[in-house]
Amino acid sequence: MLLTIDVGNTQTVIGIFDGDELVEHWRVASVEDRTSDEWALLIGSFLEMADLSFSKQVTGVAISSGVPRVTQALRDMVERYFYFQPIVLGPGIKTGMPILYDNPKEVGADRIADAVAAFEMYGGPTIVVDFGTATVFDAISERGEYLGGAICPGIQVSAAALFQAAAGLRRVEFSAPRNVMGRSTAESLQSGIVFGTVGLVDGMIERFQEELGGDAVTIATGGLAEVVLPEVDADLRYEPWLTLRGLRIIYDRNVG
Repeated sequence: MLLTIDVGNTQTVIGIFDGDELVEHWRVASVEDRTSDEWALLIGSFLEMADLSFSKQVTGVAISSGVPRVTQALRDMVERYFYFQPIVLGPGIKTGMPILYDNPKEVGADRIADAVAAFEMYGGPTIVVDFGTATVFDAISERGEYLGGAICPGIQVSAAALFQAAAGLRRVEFSAPRNVMGRSTAESLQSGIVFGTVGLVDGMIERFQEELGGDAVTIATGGLAEVVLPEVDADLRYEPWLTLRGLRIIYDRNVG
């Protein structure tokens, strides 16, 4: 079985594949100070809950990470407990996708994994919208080339900055209010946070579609996607585990 780990700045998503099938998945907070032994205990506990063996059934590990300290801890965990090297998405790893960026090394590993999975599943042209710490838009050409994208502040990041800067505003639940015109401070905040993000997403997708020719399949992923998707006008395919699926594809292209 293949263990896949996608480390974001806010959350880490863990999945286990049996062949092409994602059989289990979990989501935890990304803690930079977590040691390799703590990661082993955490992942081993998840696998045990699913009646899977940490030491006997995991035959490969693929990692996407934007947090260097966590990347190293996971490398150490794999080497100590599995006695082989993980596939860590980055320079030197075969993705099968040309990166048409001025400096390909600048593209985040999760963005590449998303793009690879999106093209494998839907072909091109394709747009991926990843709702995480940042709201990220990526474009893949008809020929399967990574073209570039846009990075916007994520829902939680934007809201946290607002609450920190405005002493009179209190945190609210991330859910759409009854009306766009809120009738209380809480509803007004929810309207601005949710519908403001909806406007951003619809507007950016429209602009991406224009540059791609207007017929691109658009895919949504990420931990905060479900907050926004019910309100978005654009036609979006929801793939919550897109990054993990990309890691599996890339692992197969490097290990076989």
